[in-house]
Amino acid sequence: MDLGKYGHLTYSTLVHPGDTWPEMWNSLKTYVPQVKKRFCPDKPFGVSLRLSNASADALVSSPAERAKLKSFLTDNDLYLYTVNAFPFGPFKNQIVKEQVYEPDWRGEERARYTMHVADILADVAAPNVNPSIQSPPLGFKPRVTGPDVVEAYAANIRRLAVHLHRLRERTGRTVTLAVEPEPYCFLETTDETVDFFTRVLRSEQSLTALGRDLGTHAEEARTILRRHVGTVYDICHQAVEFENISASLQKLVDNDVPVFKLQEAAAMQVPKVTPAAVAELRKWADSVYLTQTIQMKDGQLTRFLNLEDAIAAYDKDPAGDREWRIHFHVPVFLETLGEHFRTTRFAIAEALAFHRKHPLSAQLEIETYTWDVLPAHLKTGDIVDYVTLELEWVKSQFA
Repeated sequence: MDLGKYGHLTYSTLVHPGDTWPEMWNSLKTYVPQVKKRFCPDKPFGVSLRLSNASADALVSSPAERAKLKSFLTDNDLYLYTVNAFPFGPFKNQIVKEQVYEPDWRGEERARYTMHVADILADVAAPNVNPSIQSPPLGFKPRVTGPDVVEAYAANIRRLAVHLHRLRERTGRTVTLAVEPEPYCFLETTDETVDFFTRVLRSEQSLTALGRDLGTHAEEARTILRRHVGTVYDICHQAVEFENISASLQKLVDNDVPVFKLQEAAAMQVPKVTPAAVAELRKWADSVYLTQTIQMKDGQLTRFLNLEDAIAAYDKDPAGDREWRIHFHVPVFLETLGEHFRTTRFAIAEALAFHRKHPLSAQLEIETYTWDVLPAHLKTGDIVDYVTLELEWVKSQFA
Protein backbone atom coordinates (compact mmCIF):
# COMPACT_ATOMS: atom_id res chain seq x y z
CA MET A 1 0.00 0.00 0.00
CA ASP A 2 1.35 3.40 -0.98
CA LEU A 3 1.58 5.67 2.09
CA GLY A 4 2.79 8.63 0.08
CA LYS A 5 5.94 10.25 1.42
CA TYR A 6 6.29 7.47 4.02
CA GLY A 7 6.72 4.77 1.38
CA HIS A 8 5.07 1.47 0.49
CA LEU A 9 3.81 -0.86 3.23
CA THR A 10 3.31 -4.61 3.03
CA TYR A 11 4.19 -7.84 4.84
CA SER A 12 6.75 -10.50 4.02
CA THR A 13 5.42 -13.65 2.34
CA LEU A 14 8.25 -15.44 4.15
CA VAL A 15 5.51 -16.16 6.68
CA HIS A 16 3.84 -18.55 4.19
CA PRO A 17 5.05 -21.87 2.75
CA GLY A 18 7.38 -21.02 -0.12
CA ASP A 19 10.50 -23.16 -0.30
CA THR A 20 9.85 -23.94 -3.99
CA TRP A 21 8.18 -21.92 -6.70
CA PRO A 22 5.02 -24.14 -6.76
CA GLU A 23 4.71 -23.64 -2.98
CA MET A 24 5.26 -19.89 -3.21
CA TRP A 25 2.87 -19.56 -6.14
CA ASN A 26 0.18 -21.38 -4.18
CA SER A 27 0.77 -19.20 -1.10
CA LEU A 28 0.71 -16.05 -3.22
CA LYS A 29 -2.63 -16.97 -4.77
CA THR A 30 -4.14 -18.24 -1.53
CA TYR A 31 -3.25 -15.56 1.00
CA VAL A 32 -2.19 -12.25 -0.54
CA PRO A 33 -5.52 -11.39 -2.25
CA GLN A 34 -7.32 -12.14 1.02
CA VAL A 35 -5.03 -9.80 2.95
CA LYS A 36 -5.49 -7.10 0.32
CA LYS A 37 -9.28 -7.45 0.48
CA ARG A 38 -9.16 -6.96 4.24
CA PHE A 39 -6.48 -4.27 4.46
CA CYS A 40 -6.83 -2.08 1.36
CA PRO A 41 -9.72 -3.27 -0.83
CA ASP A 42 -9.85 -0.06 -2.87
CA LYS A 43 -6.14 0.59 -3.39
CA PRO A 44 -3.26 -1.31 -4.97
CA PHE A 45 -1.42 -3.52 -2.47
CA GLY A 46 2.33 -4.04 -2.54
CA VAL A 47 3.90 -7.50 -2.43
CA SER A 48 7.08 -8.70 -0.77
CA LEU A 49 7.87 -11.99 -2.49
CA ARG A 50 9.99 -14.69 -0.90
CA LEU A 51 12.13 -16.34 -3.59
CA SER A 52 14.42 -19.22 -2.70
CA ASN A 53 17.22 -20.18 -5.06
CA ALA A 54 14.99 -22.92 -6.49
CA SER A 55 12.21 -20.40 -7.12
CA ALA A 56 14.60 -17.91 -8.68
CA ASP A 57 15.94 -20.59 -11.01
CA ALA A 58 12.38 -21.49 -12.02
CA LEU A 59 11.41 -17.90 -12.80
CA VAL A 60 14.60 -16.66 -14.43
CA SER A 61 14.55 -19.58 -16.88
CA SER A 62 10.86 -19.29 -17.79
CA PRO A 63 9.41 -16.18 -19.45
CA ALA A 64 6.05 -17.95 -19.29
CA GLU A 65 6.17 -18.22 -15.50
CA ARG A 66 7.15 -14.58 -15.18
CA ALA A 67 4.31 -13.59 -17.49
CA LYS A 68 1.92 -15.64 -15.35
CA LEU A 69 3.16 -13.84 -12.24
CA LYS A 70 2.78 -10.42 -13.88
CA SER A 71 -0.76 -11.25 -14.98
CA PHE A 72 -1.69 -12.41 -11.49
CA LEU A 73 -0.37 -9.19 -9.96
CA THR A 74 -2.21 -7.01 -12.47
CA ASP A 75 -5.48 -8.96 -12.22
CA ASN A 76 -5.50 -8.67 -8.42
CA ASP A 77 -4.44 -5.00 -8.16
CA LEU A 78 -1.11 -6.01 -6.65
CA TYR A 79 2.40 -4.74 -7.33
CA LEU A 80 5.80 -6.23 -6.50
CA TYR A 81 8.44 -3.98 -4.95
CA THR A 82 10.74 -6.22 -2.93
CA VAL A 83 12.02 -9.79 -2.78
CA ASN A 84 13.28 -11.67 0.25
CA ALA A 85 16.35 -13.49 -1.07
CA PHE A 86 17.82 -14.12 2.38
CA PRO A 87 17.17 -17.90 2.82
CA PHE A 88 18.83 -19.63 -0.13
CA GLY A 89 17.17 -22.99 0.51
CA PRO A 90 14.35 -24.47 2.61
CA PHE A 91 13.13 -22.36 5.52
CA LYS A 92 9.94 -24.01 6.77
CA ASN A 93 9.21 -27.13 8.83
CA GLN A 94 12.82 -28.10 9.49
CA ILE A 95 15.78 -27.01 11.60
CA VAL A 96 17.39 -23.97 9.96
CA LYS A 97 19.56 -22.28 12.63
CA GLU A 98 22.82 -20.74 11.32
CA GLN A 99 22.50 -22.58 8.00
CA VAL A 100 20.12 -19.79 6.99
CA TYR A 101 23.21 -17.68 6.17
CA GLU A 102 24.65 -20.28 3.80
CA PRO A 103 25.91 -19.97 1.18
CA ASP A 104 27.29 -16.68 2.41
CA TRP A 105 28.49 -13.73 0.36
CA ARG A 106 32.02 -15.06 -0.19
CA GLY A 107 30.81 -17.65 -2.71
CA GLU A 108 29.60 -17.86 -6.28
CA GLU A 109 26.25 -19.44 -5.38
CA ARG A 110 25.03 -16.44 -3.37
CA ALA A 111 26.13 -13.96 -6.04
CA ARG A 112 24.54 -15.91 -8.91
CA TYR A 113 21.27 -16.41 -6.98
CA THR A 114 21.03 -12.70 -6.20
CA MET A 115 21.71 -11.76 -9.82
CA HIS A 116 18.86 -14.03 -10.90
CA VAL A 117 16.53 -12.32 -8.44
CA ALA A 118 17.61 -8.93 -9.79
CA ASP A 119 16.82 -10.03 -13.34
CA ILE A 120 13.36 -11.22 -12.24
CA LEU A 121 12.62 -7.94 -10.45
CA ALA A 122 13.67 -5.89 -13.46
CA ASP A 123 11.03 -7.75 -15.47
CA VAL A 124 8.21 -8.16 -12.94
CA ALA A 125 8.38 -5.35 -10.37
CA ALA A 126 6.12 -2.32 -10.52
CA PRO A 127 7.44 0.36 -12.89
CA ASN A 128 7.09 3.19 -10.34
CA VAL A 129 9.42 1.69 -7.70
CA ASN A 130 13.10 0.83 -7.38
CA PRO A 131 12.72 -2.76 -6.20
CA SER A 132 14.96 -4.13 -3.46
CA ILE A 133 16.54 -7.51 -2.75
CA GLN A 134 16.79 -8.44 0.92
CA SER A 135 19.98 -10.39 1.56
CA PRO A 136 21.91 -11.83 4.55
CA PRO A 137 24.41 -9.82 6.63
CA LEU A 138 27.22 -11.24 4.46
CA GLY A 139 27.95 -14.21 6.74
CA PHE A 140 27.77 -15.89 10.14
CA LYS A 141 30.24 -14.14 12.44
CA PRO A 142 32.03 -17.26 13.79
CA ARG A 143 32.87 -18.21 10.18
CA VAL A 144 34.60 -14.90 9.45
CA THR A 145 38.12 -16.16 10.05
CA GLY A 146 40.18 -13.30 8.66
CA PRO A 147 40.42 -10.27 6.37
CA ASP A 148 40.44 -12.53 3.31
CA VAL A 149 36.84 -13.48 4.07
CA VAL A 150 35.82 -9.82 4.38
CA GLU A 151 37.49 -8.99 1.07
CA ALA A 152 35.69 -11.92 -0.57
CA TYR A 153 32.41 -10.45 0.68
CA ALA A 154 33.32 -7.05 -0.73
CA ALA A 155 34.44 -8.47 -4.06
CA ASN A 156 31.12 -10.24 -4.60
CA ILE A 157 29.14 -7.17 -3.55
CA ARG A 158 31.10 -5.22 -6.17
CA ARG A 159 30.29 -7.90 -8.75
CA LEU A 160 26.62 -7.56 -7.88
CA ALA A 161 26.84 -3.76 -8.16
CA VAL A 162 28.26 -4.14 -11.67
CA HIS A 163 25.42 -6.51 -12.58
CA LEU A 164 22.81 -4.10 -11.23
CA HIS A 165 24.36 -1.18 -13.09
CA ARG A 166 24.41 -3.10 -16.38
CA LEU A 167 20.83 -4.18 -15.75
CA ARG A 168 19.86 -0.53 -15.30
CA GLU A 169 21.58 0.38 -18.55
CA ARG A 170 19.67 -2.35 -20.42
CA THR A 171 16.23 -2.03 -18.83
CA GLY A 172 16.03 1.38 -17.18
CA ARG A 173 15.18 -0.36 -13.89
CA THR A 174 17.10 0.47 -10.70
CA VAL A 175 17.24 -2.69 -8.61
CA THR A 176 18.90 -2.42 -5.19
CA LEU A 177 20.67 -4.84 -2.86
CA ALA A 178 19.74 -4.45 0.81
CA VAL A 179 21.92 -6.43 3.22
CA GLU A 180 20.34 -7.03 6.62
CA PRO A 181 22.36 -6.74 9.85
CA GLU A 182 21.45 -9.43 12.37
CA PRO A 183 22.72 -10.59 15.78
CA TYR A 184 25.72 -12.95 15.69
CA CYS A 185 26.52 -12.09 12.05
CA PHE A 186 29.38 -10.23 10.40
CA LEU A 187 27.11 -7.22 10.03
CA GLU A 188 25.46 -7.11 13.44
CA THR A 189 25.52 -3.66 14.99
CA THR A 190 25.00 -0.32 13.31
CA ASP A 191 28.64 0.55 13.98
CA GLU A 192 29.80 -2.63 12.24
CA THR A 193 27.54 -1.89 9.29
CA VAL A 194 28.80 1.67 8.93
CA ASP A 195 32.38 0.44 9.22
CA PHE A 196 31.93 -2.08 6.39
CA PHE A 197 30.36 0.46 4.08
CA THR A 198 32.77 3.30 4.79
CA ARG A 199 36.06 1.51 5.48
CA VAL A 200 35.76 -1.58 3.25
CA LEU A 201 33.27 -1.06 0.39
CA ARG A 202 34.16 2.61 -0.10
CA SER A 203 37.88 2.33 0.46
CA GLU A 204 40.09 3.77 -2.27
CA GLN A 205 41.18 0.25 -3.23
CA SER A 206 37.61 -1.04 -3.42
CA LEU A 207 36.29 1.90 -5.45
CA THR A 208 39.26 1.68 -7.82
CA ALA A 209 38.52 -2.01 -8.37
CA LEU A 210 34.83 -1.31 -8.93
CA GLY A 211 35.64 1.54 -11.32
CA ARG A 212 37.93 -0.74 -13.30
CA ASP A 213 35.16 -3.35 -13.65
CA LEU A 214 32.66 -0.67 -14.66
CA GLY A 215 35.05 1.07 -17.03
CA THR A 216 34.83 4.34 -15.14
CA HIS A 217 36.62 6.35 -12.45
CA ALA A 218 36.41 5.85 -8.69
CA GLU A 219 34.04 8.75 -7.99
CA GLU A 220 31.50 7.48 -10.50
CA ALA A 221 31.94 4.02 -8.98
CA ARG A 222 31.05 5.49 -5.58
CA THR A 223 27.86 6.97 -7.05
CA ILE A 224 26.88 3.66 -8.64
CA LEU A 225 27.61 1.77 -5.42
CA ARG A 226 25.49 4.23 -3.42
CA ARG A 227 22.63 3.86 -5.91
CA HIS A 228 22.52 0.08 -5.77
CA VAL A 229 23.90 -1.18 -2.42
CA GLY A 230 22.47 -0.42 1.01
CA THR A 231 20.73 -2.04 3.94
CA VAL A 232 17.56 -3.51 5.32
CA TYR A 233 17.04 -2.01 8.76
CA ASP A 234 15.22 -4.64 10.80
CA ILE A 235 14.07 -2.78 13.90
CA CYS A 236 13.81 -6.02 15.85
CA HIS A 237 17.48 -6.84 15.31
CA GLN A 238 18.80 -3.49 16.47
CA ALA A 239 16.44 -3.51 19.47
CA VAL A 240 17.84 -6.92 20.46
CA GLU A 241 21.27 -5.27 20.33
CA PHE A 242 20.06 -2.69 22.91
CA GLU A 243 20.77 0.08 20.40
CA ASN A 244 19.20 3.50 20.67
CA ILE A 245 17.05 3.31 17.55
CA SER A 246 16.96 7.02 16.73
CA ALA A 247 20.71 7.34 17.19
CA SER A 248 21.27 4.20 15.12
CA LEU A 249 19.18 5.49 12.22
CA GLN A 250 20.83 8.89 12.42
CA LYS A 251 24.25 7.25 12.22
CA LEU A 252 23.27 5.53 8.96
CA VAL A 253 22.00 8.85 7.58
CA ASP A 254 25.14 10.72 8.66
CA ASN A 255 27.36 8.14 6.97
CA ASP A 256 25.25 7.99 3.81
CA VAL A 257 24.42 4.30 4.21
CA PRO A 258 21.12 3.81 2.35
CA VAL A 259 18.18 2.13 4.08
CA PHE A 260 16.38 0.55 1.15
CA LYS A 261 13.87 -1.20 3.38
CA LEU A 262 12.68 -0.44 6.92
CA GLN A 263 11.36 -3.62 8.53
CA GLU A 264 8.79 -3.48 11.29
CA ALA A 265 9.47 -6.48 13.51
CA ALA A 266 9.36 -7.01 17.27
CA ALA A 267 11.43 -9.27 19.51
CA MET A 268 10.82 -10.81 22.93
CA GLN A 269 11.93 -8.75 25.89
CA VAL A 270 12.41 -10.10 29.43
CA PRO A 271 12.80 -6.91 31.50
CA LYS A 272 13.72 -8.87 34.63
CA VAL A 273 15.06 -12.41 34.38
CA THR A 274 13.64 -14.40 37.28
CA PRO A 275 13.29 -18.13 38.02
CA ALA A 276 9.62 -17.94 37.03
CA ALA A 277 10.45 -16.17 33.76
CA VAL A 278 13.16 -18.71 32.94
CA ALA A 279 10.79 -21.60 33.67
CA GLU A 280 8.31 -20.15 31.17
CA LEU A 281 11.06 -19.40 28.64
CA ARG A 282 12.09 -23.05 28.49
CA LYS A 283 8.95 -23.60 26.41
CA TRP A 284 10.32 -21.18 23.79
CA ALA A 285 13.78 -22.75 23.55
CA ASP A 286 14.93 -25.25 20.91
CA SER A 287 13.22 -23.45 18.04
CA VAL A 288 13.98 -24.44 14.44
CA TYR A 289 15.28 -20.87 14.02
CA LEU A 290 18.15 -19.17 15.80
CA THR A 291 17.06 -17.39 18.97
CA GLN A 292 20.04 -15.08 19.49
CA THR A 293 19.75 -13.68 23.01
CA ILE A 294 21.54 -10.61 24.33
CA GLN A 295 21.84 -9.97 28.03
CA MET A 296 22.26 -6.61 29.74
CA LYS A 297 23.75 -7.04 33.21
CA ASP A 298 25.69 -4.45 35.19
CA GLY A 299 25.89 -2.28 32.09
CA GLN A 300 27.56 -5.03 30.06
CA LEU A 301 26.21 -6.96 27.07
CA THR A 302 26.67 -10.71 26.77
CA ARG A 303 25.67 -12.50 23.58
CA PHE A 304 24.29 -16.03 23.35
CA LEU A 305 23.67 -17.80 20.05
CA ASN A 306 20.44 -19.36 21.29
CA LEU A 307 18.00 -18.88 24.13
CA GLU A 308 18.91 -22.26 25.59
CA ASP A 309 22.53 -21.05 25.92
CA ALA A 310 21.37 -18.03 27.93
CA ILE A 311 19.24 -20.27 30.13
CA ALA A 312 22.18 -22.61 30.76
CA ALA A 313 24.35 -19.63 31.80
CA TYR A 314 21.60 -18.41 34.13
CA ASP A 315 21.26 -21.86 35.69
CA LYS A 316 24.97 -21.78 36.54
CA ASP A 317 24.91 -18.23 37.93
CA PRO A 318 21.47 -16.77 38.66
CA ALA A 319 22.75 -13.95 40.86
CA GLY A 320 22.19 -10.33 39.85
CA ASP A 321 19.61 -8.39 37.90
CA ARG A 322 19.62 -8.77 34.14
CA GLU A 323 17.46 -8.12 31.08
CA TRP A 324 17.24 -10.37 28.05
CA ARG A 325 16.21 -9.51 24.51
CA ILE A 326 15.57 -12.51 22.32
CA HIS A 327 15.59 -12.70 18.53
CA PHE A 328 12.21 -14.34 18.18
CA HIS A 329 9.84 -12.38 15.95
CA VAL A 330 6.52 -11.81 17.70
CA PRO A 331 3.34 -10.00 16.56
CA VAL A 332 3.93 -6.27 16.22
CA PHE A 333 0.46 -5.45 17.54
CA LEU A 334 1.37 -6.92 20.97
CA GLU A 335 3.12 -4.93 23.68
CA THR A 336 3.22 -7.75 26.22
CA LEU A 337 3.42 -11.53 25.96
CA GLY A 338 2.13 -12.43 29.38
CA GLU A 339 3.17 -11.94 32.98
CA HIS A 340 6.95 -12.07 32.50
CA PHE A 341 7.54 -10.91 28.94
CA ARG A 342 7.15 -7.79 26.88
CA THR A 343 8.01 -7.03 23.27
CA THR A 344 10.30 -4.49 21.65
CA ARG A 345 7.36 -2.84 19.92
CA PHE A 346 8.52 0.41 21.54
CA ALA A 347 11.48 0.32 19.14
CA ILE A 348 9.15 0.15 16.12
CA ALA A 349 7.24 3.17 17.41
CA GLU A 350 10.53 5.05 17.85
CA ALA A 351 11.80 4.12 14.38
CA LEU A 352 8.53 5.13 12.72
CA ALA A 353 8.51 8.41 14.64
CA PHE A 354 12.00 9.07 13.23
CA HIS A 355 10.76 8.07 9.77
CA ARG A 356 7.78 10.42 10.00
CA LYS A 357 10.11 13.36 10.70
CA HIS A 358 12.88 12.29 8.34
CA PRO A 359 11.63 9.77 5.76
CA LEU A 360 14.58 7.52 5.07
CA SER A 361 13.15 4.58 3.13
CA ALA A 362 10.57 4.20 0.39
CA GLN A 363 9.84 0.63 1.47
CA LEU A 364 8.26 -0.59 4.69
CA GLU A 365 7.66 -4.23 5.49
CA ILE A 366 6.40 -6.30 8.41
CA GLU A 367 8.40 -9.50 8.86
CA THR A 368 6.89 -11.76 11.51
CA TYR A 369 7.71 -15.03 9.78
CA THR A 370 7.26 -17.17 12.91
CA TRP A 371 3.51 -17.90 12.67
CA ASP A 372 4.17 -21.63 12.31
CA VAL A 373 6.18 -21.80 15.56
CA LEU A 374 4.34 -19.23 17.69
CA PRO A 375 2.64 -20.55 20.85
CA ALA A 376 -1.08 -20.97 20.23
CA HIS A 377 -2.07 -18.27 22.73
CA LEU A 378 -0.25 -15.61 20.66
CA LYS A 379 -2.04 -16.45 17.42
CA THR A 380 -5.00 -14.22 16.64
CA GLY A 381 -7.46 -15.95 14.32
CA ASP A 382 -6.01 -17.40 11.15
CA ILE A 383 -2.96 -16.19 9.26
CA VAL A 384 -4.99 -13.61 7.30
CA ASP A 385 -6.43 -12.14 10.52
CA TYR A 386 -2.98 -12.03 12.06
CA VAL A 387 -1.24 -10.36 9.12
CA THR A 388 -4.07 -7.83 8.75
CA LEU A 389 -3.81 -6.84 12.41
CA GLU A 390 -0.08 -6.25 11.99
CA LEU A 391 -0.59 -4.11 8.90
CA GLU A 392 -3.32 -2.09 10.57
CA TRP A 393 -1.15 -1.43 13.63
CA VAL A 394 1.79 -0.18 11.56
CA LYS A 395 -0.47 1.95 9.39
CA SER A 396 -1.97 3.48 12.55
CA GLN A 397 1.47 4.86 13.41
CA PHE A 398 1.08 7.24 10.45
CA ALA A 399 -2.43 8.39 11.30
